[in-house]
Amino acid sequence: MNLKAQLPNFITLLNLLSGVLGILWVLEGQPLYGAYFVILSATFDFFDGFAARLLKVQSDMGKELDSLADVVSFGVLPGILLYSLTKSQTEASFLPYCTLIIPMLSAYRLAKFNLDTRQSDRFIGLPTPANALLLTTIPYLAARWPELSPWLSSPIALVVIAWLTSLLLVAELPLIALKFKNSSFTDNSYRYTLLVIGAVCLVWLQLAGIPLVILAYLLLSGMENMLRKK
Repeated sequence: MNLKAQLPNFITLLNLLSGVLGILWVLEGQPLYGAYFVILSATFDFFDGFAARLLKVQSDMGKELDSLADVVSFGVLPGILLYSLTKSQTEASFLPYCTLIIPMLSAYRLAKFNLDTRQSDRFIGLPTPANALLLTTIPYLAARWPELSPWLSSPIALVVIAWLTSLLLVAELPLIALKFKNSSFTDNSYRYTLLVIGAVCLVWLQLAGIPLVILAYLLLSGMENMLRKK
C-alpha cells in the first residue's frame, strides 16, 4: 500500500468521523456542539484536498470518498440538528421530518458538483460546507440576539430555513468562489470584501456571525452576477 497516496484519504475519513461524532452529540441533546464538529469537518475537508495536491496523489477514489464524507458531515449532521431543534419546539409529529430535506439535497448537490465542469472558478449553488455552517450556527445567533429567538427557534421557521437553504444548494445560482488567480483588487473586489466582512463578523460575534457571513456571501454573489450581466 502506498502510504503517501492514502494520507489524503485518511484525512477525509477524519472528516467523516467528525461528522458522525457531531451527530452523536446532537442526538444526546447537545445541539450547540454541532457547529464545532462542522468546523472541524470543514478543516479536514480543506486539508485532504490540500494534501492531495501537495503530494500529487489526486485520485477518483479520493474524490468519491470526499463526497461520501461530506454527505455525512455537511448533510446528515445539519439535518439531524434541525430535526432535533424542531422536534423540541413542536408537538406535531410530522413537522420535524420536513427538515430532512437537508441531507437529501446535500447529497444531490455533491453528486451534481462531481459531474459539473462549470464549477472550476465559481460555484453553482450554495456549497454544502457553507450551508452546514449556516444551519448549525443558527442557535448561536438566536442566543446572541434574544429578540430574534422567537423567529429563529419556531418550528415553522426552522422548516422554512431548512427548505430555503436546501433549495439554494441545487439552484442554478453562480456564487463567488474564494479562488484568487491574482492579487488585483479590481479582479477580486468581491472576494476581498467578503473576507473583510467575514473577519469583522467573526471577531465581533464569533460563531453567531457565521449566518451573517453566509448572507453577505449570497448578497455579494447576487450583486456580482447583476453587474456581470450589464
